[in-house]
Amino acid sequence: MIVAFSVAPSGTGREDGSVHDAVAAAVRVVRESGLPHSTSSMFTELEGEWDEVMDVVKRATEAVLPFGSRVSLVLKADIRPGYTGELTGKLERLERALDETAD
Repeated sequence: MIVAFSVAPSGTGREDGSVHDAVAAAVRVVRESGLPHSTSSMFTELEGEWDEVMDVVKRATEAVLPFGSRVSLVLKADIRPGYTGELTGKLERLERALDETAD
């Protein structure tokens, strides 16, 4: 499965509203998990089996808790049993399709 998630604190008390320190704590958990992942400006994508992916999301969320009075978690999952490597595979198929339509 692939999970795209975003986790951020609110009630941080920071004047500038920045949450980069909290997000760094969450991304550190993802990177240390050893699972295939990708982080963009809005979401982190993570690939693996259900239990291992959800464990990482839970731990990443817990890593953000100390940074505010509450935490927001947005999660989207693509559950496709029997498939691996889809974090990059989906993009490769998209690029091929774009190349084919450009000809």
